[in-house]
Formats: sequence, C-alpha cells, structure tokens
Amino acid sequence: MTFAMTDTAVDGAAQEAPVLRAEDLSKAYGPITVLSDVTLDINAGEVHAIIGENGAGKSTLMRLLSGHAAPTAGAMSMAGKPVAFANAVQAEDAGVVLVHQEILLAPDLTVAENLFLGRELSRGFAVDDRMMNRRTAEVLARVGSAARPTTRVGDLPLAQRQLVQIARALLDDRKVVILDEPTAMLANDEVDALLEIVRNLRAHGVAVLYISHRLEEVEALADRVTVLRDGKMIGTWPAQDLDQRQMAELMVGRELSMLYPPKREPATAEPILSVEELSVDHGRFSGSFSVRPGEVLGIGGMIGAGRTELIEGLMGLRPAQARTVSVSGTPVAKPDVGSMMAAGVVYLTEDRKGKGLLLNERLGPNLTLQALDMILPGLRLNRRKEASAVRSAVQDYDIRVRTLSVEAGQLSGGNQQKLLLAKVMLAEPSVVIIDEPTRGIDIGNKSQIYHFIDELVRAGKACVVISSELPELVGLSDRVLVMRAGRFVAELAGDDITEQNVVYAAASSRHDTEGRKRA
Repeated sequence: MTFAMTDTAVDGAAQEAPVLRAEDLSKAYGPITVLSDVTLDINAGEVHAIIGENGAGKSTLMRLLSGHAAPTAGAMSMAGKPVAFANAVQAEDAGVVLVHQEILLAPDLTVAENLFLGRELSRGFAVDDRMMNRRTAEVLARVGSAARPTTRVGDLPLAQRQLVQIARALLDDRKVVILDEPTAMLANDEVDALLEIVRNLRAHGVAVLYISHRLEEVEALADRVTVLRDGKMIGTWPAQDLDQRQMAELMVGRELSMLYPPKREPATAEPILSVEELSVDHGRFSGSFSVRPGEVLGIGGMIGAGRTELIEGLMGLRPAQARTVSVSGTPVAKPDVGSMMAAGVVYLTEDRKGKGLLLNERLGPNLTLQALDMILPGLRLNRRKEASAVRSAVQDYDIRVRTLSVEAGQLSGGNQQKLLLAKVMLAEPSVVIIDEPTRGIDIGNKSQIYHFIDELVRAGKACVVISSELPELVGLSDRVLVMRAGRFVAELAGDDITEQNVVYAAASSRHDTEGRKRA
C-alpha cells in the first residue's frame, strides 16, 4: 500500500516558517538508538497527529521537542530561529508545553496549588489564594472539569486528575501544546469536551501535537498525520488521505487481518464463577453475575457506572458482602484477594502503573510476586527458577525487551500490560478478570492481547473483561452485562451485542430492571 506524502500544511494552515521545526532529531541512550533522523514541521493553527506503535519513539520525540530531554543529534527552530531547550522550563517560557500521559501532580496539594506550583500569585508578601482559586476555576471550566480549586488532587478520580493536568498546561498562553494520550482515562463526554478544546486551540492559532492510540480521534481532529515506526519517521500525510485502517497498517508495517479473533460457539458448561447479590461500598454498587468456562463476559457502561468498584469489591479491595460467591461449585467463605486467588480467580487492575506493577523493579520480582511459593520453596530466593519464569514469559507473551534486567517502568505500555498478564497467569487461574485490557496501548499490541484472551478461553478458562472501548467490548465478548448507576441494567448476547445497544442500555433510564435483556 502506498500513499502520497506531503511536507506542506493543509486546509489553509500558514505557509510561513513553522512555529516549531525539528530537523534530523536523533536520540540514543548509550549504544541503543531510540529515535533516528526525524524531521518535522509544526504549523500554527494546525492539529498534527503523531501515531505509531508503543516503542515507536513518539514519547521520546515529544520529550525532545518540549525540553524534557536533549537530542543526541539534530536541531530545532521556532519561527525560523534556532532554539535549544536546556530543560522543560525554558521550553514553556518559549511557549511549548507537554501534557504527559502519566499523571504528574502533587496528590497532597489542592488543584489550585498544583496549577500554580512554582509560579504562585502573590499580593504583597502573601500568596494570593483567592486570585489563584478564581483563575483555576476559569481554566477548569474551560477544560470541562467538575473539580473544585480547593479539592485535594489525591481525592480526585484519575479522569479528573488528567483534566487538571491539561488545565495546568493551558493556564498560560501557548504556541505549541503537545498532548500525549490525553483521553486515555476520560469518559465519553469528557473526551468530547477535550476534542472541542483542541479545536478551539487550533482556531486561535495554537499548534497542537496530538498523540493517541484512538485512531477515531486522529481521524476526527488531525490536519496532518506523521507515522513513526521503530524509532524512524515513515512519513507525513494529509489526514484526509488516510482512513483508520490505513493508519493502522502504516503503524505496524503490514496489512491488519482480523483485529479480533473469530467468535466462539456459545459456552454451555455450568458457570465456573457465580456471584449472587454482591453489595459493595454499603450498597452503592451491587449485582449478580456468572461466567462459564470458554466464555468472555464483557461488562460495559459509562465511566462512573460502578464496573471497577463492583469487581474490586468481589476481590476484597473494597468493603463488600455477598450472599454467595462460588468457584467451580465451591463457596468462597469471605472473598478477598488471597482467597479468590487460592480459588483460581485473578484480577488485572486498570491502573497498571499505580497498582499493577512495581515500576522500579526488574521483570523477575514483578512477574513472580503473586507466585512466590514457586521461587521461594524455603527461605532463599531461587534465582534460577525466577530467571526461567522470566524467559518463558518474555517468549510466551512476546514482551519486547532489550535485556531481561530492565525495570518494568522502562517498558512501553503494551509490554507492561503483557507483563501484567503474564504475572497473573503464572498462578494458573481458572478465571481471569481484566479491567481495561488495552488502555493506552497501540493497535499491534491490542491485537496480541485480544488473541491471548481468546487462547485462554479456548483452553477452558473464563474471562471477564471491563472495557470503555465499545468496539473492544463488542469484538471480544460472548455476553455483555451493562451497568448504570451502580446496577446491572441489561444483558446482551449473540447478535444483540452491538455498540448501539450497549450505549442505549448504559444511558437510558428505561433499563431499570437488573439482568433483563434488551434488544
């Protein structure tokens, strides 16, 4: 497949010198080159999308452009004049700001204190809290955040923290705004609000660099699209010349055949996990469900509907009680992480960085933490068994690493998720519960994870998938339970599993009877 490339702006973007230009930028860490000879023009009043698989070099490029790292080779200019940012502060002073994918806020400070951290407003010799709160409220409203300026950031849900981080970047006037996976943690309505913010920035002459794995967003927003693969720039195209499938094929370098595995025959065995009258957080979230061997049970609904909270209650991570919880017909007396794991039920959290992995540890401790009896037969760690388990996991789950001694935090998002999957599968579970299996993951790794899930259910295990991505929910699931306001309101199966039916059930007050099927 070939496409005509362009080095010019589109849709009437300015033909003058780019507001920011990168020429032959490269970055190496010791003998390993992670980015090679990237040349990029960023024009005022334009949304320029940067896409590629995890590990393609997108984040490295963004760090170079925003002063968070120095290039090994190459040069940059702004409006035709050479620039070299010694750090991120210099870049921000020049009008270039990066909104990181990771949440980089101080959890013990208020929203306003985070926005003005290091640049506090003062009146005389005193900090002007009133003025900072007022300006914070204005910018929060601009990004569609419901947070209060005086709320402690650590008390906000992840989605609101992301909006606060975006608000901090937009507090001052900017020439270039770099957004790295800005919608990964946002609900649908919050995503819509963010896309309007991006369009508004473009309308006011701001250049926006937009990095996202959600190709529908790229298609809806971008004026131009640059593709990176394996640290190299494949090319730049007018966005109107590419559809989502073409973007995906450029990213992975091959034609994508069947992103989702073929659907399985309906499972008919007796349920392997049965949950009756589970009540979490004193009844805020409740429901009954079951899943059979060889089945993927999807749980859908809007963010805030209580999907994650219900499963965390089942696993003992929140206050909960249930009439009965049984695995393979055997009751679990008091569900908690230990007893559920012992019964064969494991849970992959949606927050792999904060709760799933030890980012500063090597692969070995991360992989074997839930299966210590395998490598700790006595009081001494069996390094040979740990190393063998790591080698097997890297091979079986295609975890791409340069060395087995790498820390988990240095892996790409897709490889972190595969490590997390390998970690829970080491316990040889019969039921695997996965919360947001491909959040922030490129399309190539998505396909791999979908096929891993298919393989484990075809081997007789059961899988419960919580997902905010409707195509994923529809493409993976044999049955879908939809939650609204803390309750299950619909069950969909077979041809009834459509995006429209899931959205209708999740948003319509007519779905007020737990477990009833709706067409």
